[in-house]
Amino acid sequence: MAQQLLLLLPAPSRTFWKPLSSPSPSPSACSLVRRHLPSVSAARVVAASAGARRDLLRCRMKRSGLVAELEIAKDKPPQSRRANGIFWILLLNFGLYVADHLFQIQQIKALYLYHAFPSWYQFVTSTFCHANWNHLSSNLFFVYIFGKLVEEEEGNFALWLAYILTGAGANLISWLVLPTSSVSLGASGAVFGLFTISVLVKMSWDWRKIIEVLILGQFVVDKVMEAARATTITGQSFQVNNIAHVSGALIGAALVFLVSRIPFPSNDDSPATKDSK
Repeated sequence: MAQQLLLLLPAPSRTFWKPLSSPSPSPSACSLVRRHLPSVSAARVVAASAGARRDLLRCRMKRSGLVAELEIAKDKPPQSRRANGIFWILLLNFGLYVADHLFQIQQIKALYLYHAFPSWYQFVTSTFCHANWNHLSSNLFFVYIFGKLVEEEEGNFALWLAYILTGAGANLISWLVLPTSSVSLGASGAVFGLFTISVLVKMSWDWRKIIEVLILGQFVVDKVMEAARATTITGQSFQVNNIAHVSGALIGAALVFLVSRIPFPSNDDSPATKDSK
């Protein structure tokens, strides 16, 4: 009689349900429940399991950092150090030009390098000063191109060090050679120094790169010589200071040579490597 009453019950909805049964249901009740459960296709089961595996793999990849290597994850900027120092150098050059030529602040003139009675700081500050707009724009163009290469390769501190040392060194040699009536200003020494450093740092003895440097190098040097002008004021005339060009390039090459001779500890010399051995 109990079995007949169960058969007269309405069909269950298409949702899983679990009757309040005794802890040990009879075999006939279990078979009845299985008959009334909704049928799930094999394709849905396979799709659900595949989706679960994809979610699990995605979580593991996020934890291991592999997602950062995918193309879709490259929309965000990398966490590595960005080239910021070159923009501060450009802003400093431009700010001093505006203060000197637009606002006519006379104290900026004291930053020029006066060969007759130079102050020690003028060897550095004159590399940030320019005589006119053409002088500024041509120099800043090459400072940005070569300075950005140096900063991306060697870092922010190396960029500032290279700019100051090559610019101040070129001014020092110009002061020793040029007449005492001269006044030097401009970033040309630093431009040629950064150009030399950017080439030598990426230079290798591959014959293809040597041919490339020989073909393109003479063109680049010609354009740099034409546009990046270190101005020397002699009397009332402006002259191109080629001594600063050559001096900046030589000092840049000397810096690369000296840095390459400094022994830096390698990974094989680290304490962890020695302990593992």
